[in-house]
Amino acid sequence: QVQLVESGGGLVQAGDSLRLSCAASGSTFSSYTMGWFRQAPGKEREFVAAISWIADRIYYADSVKDRFAISRVNAKNTVWLEMNSLQPDDTAVYYCAGVRNYWSTVPHDYNYWGRGTQVTVSS
Repeated sequence: QVQLVESGGGLVQAGDSLRLSCAASGSTFSSYTMGWFRQAPGKEREFVAAISWIADRIYYADSVKDRFAISRVNAKNTVWLEMNSLQPDDTAVYYCAGVRNYWSTVPHDYNYWGRGTQVTVSS
């Protein structure tokens, strides 16, 4: 089925930008809603952004609105998360996830997950 691999994380200074990518492989990427989630130490995994298969529905957590942007190019089996004006509170492991033929911002609803990429923002 679908395998997801995130990349692009790293250590940045407050105010910097990062672009995360999620590469999908397999034959079941079609019709998948894709989402980005993050988890900081001691905290629950939280929703960041999601995008539907044809990108007619896009939604962001309030904490990242106007700073982050999710996008996808289905022909390339790739989803991106552009992160701007990063702050220390954005520090977390960022996960790419997918769920087929369903719209959700709840982590438990997603069936496929990458292993995450670390984003660390220093003050």
